[in-house]
Amino acid sequence: MNNILMRLKKNNILRNMCVETTFLKDQLIQPIFVSENVNEKKNIPGIPNNYVMNIKDSLTQIENDLKDKCRNYLIFIVPSNKKEIDFNLDFQQKAISKIKETFKDEIFLWADVCLCSMTSHGHCCVFDKNKNIDLKSSLSYLSKVAVSYAEAGIDGISPSDMMDGRTYAIRKALDNINYNLIPIMSYSTKFASNFYGPFRYAADSTPAFGDRKQYQLDFRNKSEAIRASVRCYNEGADFLMVKPGQGSIDLIEPIKKKTGLMVGAYQVSGEYAGITLAAEKKLFNLDEALLESWHVMKRAGAQFIITYGARKSKDLGISE
Repeated sequence: MNNILMRLKKNNILRNMCVETTFLKDQLIQPIFVSENVNEKKNIPGIPNNYVMNIKDSLTQIENDLKDKCRNYLIFIVPSNKKEIDFNLDFQQKAISKIKETFKDEIFLWADVCLCSMTSHGHCCVFDKNKNIDLKSSLSYLSKVAVSYAEAGIDGISPSDMMDGRTYAIRKALDNINYNLIPIMSYSTKFASNFYGPFRYAADSTPAFGDRKQYQLDFRNKSEAIRASVRCYNEGADFLMVKPGQGSIDLIEPIKKKTGLMVGAYQVSGEYAGITLAAEKKLFNLDEALLESWHVMKRAGAQFIITYGARKSKDLGISE
């Protein structure tokens, strides 16, 4: 049975995220980075007011964010032990469990599901002995990660790896063990972009060799980008996403028309850094420029926006 409509009514934060008639705080999703490798929080170059944190500091950060009604999060978890296969997920489970045990339904916590922060080579997949993508093994590990996160108490799953078939594999794995009400927010149209630099620093996920062009999308191609989102729709995604958000606004409405699903935009680290660094040079006002960028994405049809400035939404006058 397809439970998509029930999944999107799960709690008030998710229902607000789906509201189509106004722009609400819950439609802004704040990324957070939790790492096993840090003792105290570290600044992320280019994206001020964002940090790589240990679990304890992440709890303090979320507690402070809640005072400003920022309560929708996308978590990226960086373990210290990186491998090529047979990943240990103990730290990831601990981080999710501690956050959800502390805040329960006060927040909605999405988890980025990918292998890049776990692999010794920094790629989003498993390779065979000839350094070709082992798709079957990659899908198996991605599904295991999603199930592990569900068992730890995650609210939503957000696969970002761009492997063919991963949304179907994850949906099937979750449904098979009665996690059928956990929604999937798929990175459905994700380009191999130059604008991910600060993120790769934060997530410790720079590839050790080559690049990701063999599985991420070519930014020169529109029809392929739309097909990728249609694929995720057919595989059971509840939300779709374009990334980089500002560089993909021409794709939002075509994807919505093809699928009927809500489509969001990820204002990625390089896009956000461009705004903040220009503001530091006093070329314009940061708050006004940031608010404009969000409204442009909303104007283009974005239902939700993942942005490193979500915790600033109170200052910018976004409604609760």
